[in-house]
Amino acid sequence: MIKTLASSIRQYRGAVIVTPLLVMGEVLFEVLIPFGTAALIGQVKAGAPLPELFASAGVLALMALISLGFGAAAGLTCARASVGFSKNLRTDMFRAVQSFDFSTIDSFSSSSLVTRMTTDVQNVQMAFMMLIRTAFRAPLMIIFAFSVAYVMGGWLAFIYLAVIPVLGISLFAIIRTARPIFKRIFRKYDRLNESAGENLAGIRVVKSYVREDYEIEKFDAAAEEVRREFTRAERILALNSPIMNFCVYTVMVFVIGMGSFAIIDSRATLIDVGQFSSLITYGFQILMSLMMLSMVFALVTIAEEGAGRIYEVLTASSQITSPEGGLTEVSDGSIDFEGVGLSYGGAKDREALSDINLHIASGETIGIIGSTGSAKSSLVQLISRLYDASRGRVLVGGHDVRDYDLDVLRSEVAMVLQKNQLFSGTIAENLRWGNPEATDEEVREAAKLAQADEFVQGFPDGYDHMIEQGSTNVSGGQKQRLCIARALLKRPQVLILDDSTSAVDTKTDRLIRDGLKNYLPETTKIIIAQRTGSVEDADRIIVMNEGKIDSIGTHEELLHESEIYREVYISQNKQSHDERVDELEEEEVSEDGNN
Repeated sequence: MIKTLASSIRQYRGAVIVTPLLVMGEVLFEVLIPFGTAALIGQVKAGAPLPELFASAGVLALMALISLGFGAAAGLTCARASVGFSKNLRTDMFRAVQSFDFSTIDSFSSSSLVTRMTTDVQNVQMAFMMLIRTAFRAPLMIIFAFSVAYVMGGWLAFIYLAVIPVLGISLFAIIRTARPIFKRIFRKYDRLNESAGENLAGIRVVKSYVREDYEIEKFDAAAEEVRREFTRAERILALNSPIMNFCVYTVMVFVIGMGSFAIIDSRATLIDVGQFSSLITYGFQILMSLMMLSMVFALVTIAEEGAGRIYEVLTASSQITSPEGGLTEVSDGSIDFEGVGLSYGGAKDREALSDINLHIASGETIGIIGSTGSAKSSLVQLISRLYDASRGRVLVGGHDVRDYDLDVLRSEVAMVLQKNQLFSGTIAENLRWGNPEATDEEVREAAKLAQADEFVQGFPDGYDHMIEQGSTNVSGGQKQRLCIARALLKRPQVLILDDSTSAVDTKTDRLIRDGLKNYLPETTKIIIAQRTGSVEDADRIIVMNEGKIDSIGTHEELLHESEIYREVYISQNKQSHDERVDELEEEEVSEDGNN
């Protein structure tokens, strides 16, 4: 895990290396100051002349300035390294998420990913900053200060080391108790973010049903859980401070008592006042360094769980990847399903799709209809490898989709979803996702075909109109039409409309389908719809039922042969269904008479 996270340091590696070196210089001169102070006190006792005292004081001031310079430089390089590391870490996580297939994305909730990229990275950044500066400074200070203290005070210096086992055992017990709590806290952070995100995304529904109080209570309950667990963890970690203070002041009282006795008893021959004052200073340096180390361990404990969650994202492997030397051209829009089955959980007895055998000719218009949960979307998502078939194979242009370079395949298979997404930016910028090189004329032509140009021209700034986050300033039907226009700009070999005209009226739906025929005559078009009117003029219509193909045929054929299709059609055309049923019965009687 450490190796994986450390790979995100990259261009800030120099700052990481320089920081401990600068800290070493800071500590070295800081330790020399009490030694010089003891010498100055000795000069004062010996009655040294004023110029000599000024010279010694000047050396002390110079050492203080040098130590300050090293410390300031270490602070700058430490900040650069830690902030840069967190920036790279977030970027690497975001890049990893972009490479995930749908199965991998499904294993992480969006709220959890947000927590990992914000709170977890922030905690890791703080721990990293402490590790490259304080975690180097404290041990160096203990070693240097103890060495000089031993030279000056002899056996008295060993008193400071006696406290280390006590602090070590206490710190180990604190961390061991607090670690499981932090594991629970971050999971509850996920639920807190999920509650906030869900509320913001559905704020119109919340207000329309007057459920603000309920949502506030739900969020408050999630926040209370986080508060309660954090309070427990902080109470445990807070024990570190009183334990540390007890050890520090106990040791200092013992040192002052023993040191004073040694000075009086030996008449300052064993240790003099200057050495004793410096020994006390070194004692504080050692004990404060131990306290800083305990703070480092506390921060690392908090960051450890977050680091593990970041590591999960960085090392999550997508099951859908481009093959080495994959095909770089899709010859046509023909599609074949050969014995295809799809199971999201991997169990054959729980397949979302099963026994799919289907051939779609290039340029053919295919309608797909079926009840909710009949796996219509699952079927088309296999074409662009958003998921891979669990068994069987899917071919596009005569080749298995797993043989194509993934970017090439998805560039030639455009999908427009019912709940498609527009991004913050102008309308023109959103449409050019389909073709970044598209001219203004091409953008407008695609918008006209998608029946979007008229309402876009109604905005004061036209195609420069800004889409707000979440597309809140356009209606559902307008968003769908813009998403269709975006897909048209790709001029793909295969165009899939997954219930993407559900929010537009039937007249506009008809105009869009007419535009598709003329604009992309050679493109294979697959239209998933709930309305039979959206697919009745397709070359063939596929009726899905419980993950299987129930029947295939034209509109007229299915009215005769498919009970499911006929029921859907009649339920959607109640005003004229009696007349249509009479017509079908007359046709059947006529056919029987001819036979």
